[in-house]
Amino acid sequence: MMTAIIADDEKELRDYLRSCLKQVWPELQVLGEAENGRQALALFEEFDPQVAFLDIRMPGLSGMDVAKKIGGECWVVFVTAYDSYAVEAFEARALDYLLKPVTQNRLAETVERLKKRISKDDPPTEQMQGMLKDLLATLPKEDSPKYLRWLKIPHGSGVRLVSVEEVSYFQAKDKYTLVMTAQGESLIRKSLKELSQELDPDLFWPVHRNCIVNVSAISKVSKGFHGKGEISLKNRSESLPVSRNYMKQFRMM
Repeated sequence: MMTAIIADDEKELRDYLRSCLKQVWPELQVLGEAENGRQALALFEEFDPQVAFLDIRMPGLSGMDVAKKIGGECWVVFVTAYDSYAVEAFEARALDYLLKPVTQNRLAETVERLKKRISKDDPPTEQMQGMLKDLLATLPKEDSPKYLRWLKIPHGSGVRLVSVEEVSYFQAKDKYTLVMTAQGESLIRKSLKELSQELDPDLFWPVHRNCIVNVSAISKVSKGFHGKGEISLKNRSESLPVSRNYMKQFRMM
């Protein structure tokens, strides 16, 4: 059985990663979780895992510090919001570099890479050549705009992390915003106007003054009388109206 540890100073992010790993790598046994670098080192010394998923910025010792100590004996995957650390991450013997919020598809790629490396039974330190070039080709440029990538949604006594890629549309609801996904609806305490300034405009289009839609969630756009339109969604049964002012986005259709 393959084994791993998870280190991140935010519990909800540790829970989220554990949940994603359970989906894409059910046979992996997560032996422990740490909220700082020193705890991560202690877990490594106690359990000797094959893989360590490390956040870079943690109290005490950083994930980078931990990786430099264990990278020769354990496969390291950084899970962080800071893509500027890519080069240093690989110098610290990281197998891969995941940007938050981690999507299941991206995590599945890392899992397959890990399985192949582990099955070869080669020391991690001998596998670094070529990884940096491959990774840098997939990372955003340093001067690229930083758009919203994930949402913290109230859930019971805690929060649930939802990637913006999962959202079908956002809709204004008084002082709140309705977040609609294939799994259902939630409310967040942030106005639609605030969200519109944080979302990637290439991926999220306004279709009404009170609604922003994920373009990838659209299955069909129909044009009616007076220039108004209607949107059908892939994972939702309801349709959304498109005001005349925003129909120009769909002229090709």
